[in-house]
Amino acid sequence: MATSSFQDIINSETPVLIDFWADWCQPCHMLAPIIKELKNDLGDRLRVVKIDTEKHPKLSQKFNIKGIPTMILFKEGKLLWRQSGVLPKEEIRRQIEGFL
Repeated sequence: MATSSFQDIINSETPVLIDFWADWCQPCHMLAPIIKELKNDLGDRLRVVKIDTEKHPKLSQKFNIKGIPTMILFKEGKLLWRQSGVLPKEEIRRQIEGFL
């Protein structure tokens, strides 16, 4: 993913939840269906983008990703929320609801 297109994504007026993950990461695979359910629940109020840290190491470095999964919520280019690890869907929703 080119940095300019990534910049376009995070500059969106719709909040964007970025899921930094890797295929070898078991917790990442546990988080994937949770995020999918959250997206289904929130519909157009939230956009979700998955970034494979193995395929996009520069983006991972730019956002100082030290552990995965890491979720970062952006809106209009601003980082609003960041969390590493797996959380239950309702906990993620509770933490990001105020930004939607």
